[in-house]
Amino acid sequence: MSGKSVEEFRKEREALDELVLDRANLEVRRFFSLDAQAYREGALGRKTKEMLGLVASLVLRCDDCVLYHLDRCREEGVTDGELQEVLSIGLVVGGSITIPHLRRAVRAWVEMEEDAGFAMDD
Repeated sequence: MSGKSVEEFRKEREALDELVLDRANLEVRRFFSLDAQAYREGALGRKTKEMLGLVASLVLRCDDCVLYHLDRCREEGVTDGELQEVLSIGLVVGGSITIPHLRRAVRAWVEMEEDAGFAMDD
């Protein structure tokens, strides 16, 4: 979210993941696998898990993580109303220091809506 478009972020992330995994040892591969497994459908659905990931990323102030989970939330059908509630929880938990990340998250969400040609209304 540091000036990159959402599409640029996606391409860079994919390329970097490939680079890392091409050189990864067993521990790195296991961690990547654990991360993927944690977001699979289970007692909680993928949509809920992505919203939780977004809150955690906002609180931890990781812009790359925020953008990744925003993108996944969009793919899972999160609505504008749901997104606003998720961001408000992150703001309450993380405090005012998360506001710059919240701003960039909303900008990225709007960009995703524009790229898709529609808003994710309630």
